[in-house]
Amino acid sequence: MSHKAWMKTVPTENCDVLMTFPDTTDDHTLLWLLNHIRLGIPELIVQVRHHKHTRVYAFFVTATYESLLRGADEIGLRKPVKAEFGGGMRSFSCEEDYIYENIENELYFFTSQERQNIIRYWLENLRAKQGESLHNIHFLEGQPIIPELAARGVIQQIFPLHEQRILKRLMKSWVQAVCEAQPLDEICDYFGVKIAMYFAWLGFYTSAMVYPAVFGSILYTFTESDQTSQDICCVVFAIFNVIWATLFLEEWKRRGAEFAYKWGTLDTPAESIEEPRPQFRGIKRISPVTSAEEFYYPPWKRLLFQCLVSLPICLVCLSIVFLLMLGCFQLQEFVLSIQELPRIIRFLPKIVLAIIVTACDEVYKKIAYWLNDMGAW
Repeated sequence: MSHKAWMKTVPTENCDVLMTFPDTTDDHTLLWLLNHIRLGIPELIVQVRHHKHTRVYAFFVTATYESLLRGADEIGLRKPVKAEFGGGMRSFSCEEDYIYENIENELYFFTSQERQNIIRYWLENLRAKQGESLHNIHFLEGQPIIPELAARGVIQQIFPLHEQRILKRLMKSWVQAVCEAQPLDEICDYFGVKIAMYFAWLGFYTSAMVYPAVFGSILYTFTESDQTSQDICCVVFAIFNVIWATLFLEEWKRRGAEFAYKWGTLDTPAESIEEPRPQFRGIKRISPVTSAEEFYYPPWKRLLFQCLVSLPICLVCLSIVFLLMLGCFQLQEFVLSIQELPRIIRFLPKIVLAIIVTACDEVYKKIAYWLNDMGAW
């Protein structure tokens, strides 16, 4: 079922994240997962709905304002501070919630993207207990339940719902606007810092390309047809590009730092922006650095797996690709050496190579996924 169909057939005012299931999903699976979500994440509000035309079930997931505040504290969400308390951005704390701007306004304190991030964090960190299983899926202790079910196809898709009101406003001020500055702050509030930073760079790069385009056009216009004049213009344009590229990079560093400071990520470590990978498994321990509970996997075991499993498999895959390509090249030479063959047969080695590359791509992709998942231990 497409995202748009769900959005048009059901109201989304009380839903932040939608989780859908295949039409073959039985009631036991739905009840099992619903029970685990409600017991494991009591902060969430889950409604079960059924699409009458496709017979597909879906979980509509949201949370109360008080729960979202606790979640923001849990993930260290950075929010703007009131001017009388120093201003700037600071990780949210429930103990000092009064210092944050718009804390009194339940509708506007969290953006939809922030609400969805908090809910996604809870869902991806719903972990199984020892010996738990669902049908033929046996979970390890501490293994994330929902990512595993999504990988097995039990959960069809999980996606956040858009707010049509904000999308329509962005459509007018951003998509349909001509020769107007991008509403980067609105993009950041709705899509997040990463998306806003990308479009900020894209706009800056597009504007910066005007200078080499204009200078190159002027050179091309006044360049004479003789070889000496063309060589001189090429050297001049090359020197200009070197200077332009240097200035472009330095200016973007300043502009990017301004945006990062404005959006509260300038002094945020990379590991704080990225959520811990939910597929990571290991033994629970107290972190000697943060004193918080975490999953720990000994580095020597990971190194052992890389040396004895990952490296040999990669070498075997590379060897297979090399031998197959070498075989196709030899076949190509053999076919070309026979003059009596029809013209279409001469393309046979290239066709075989294309089929082999496509098949290897699919096989190696599955191998890469498996190695990546195993590397999460």
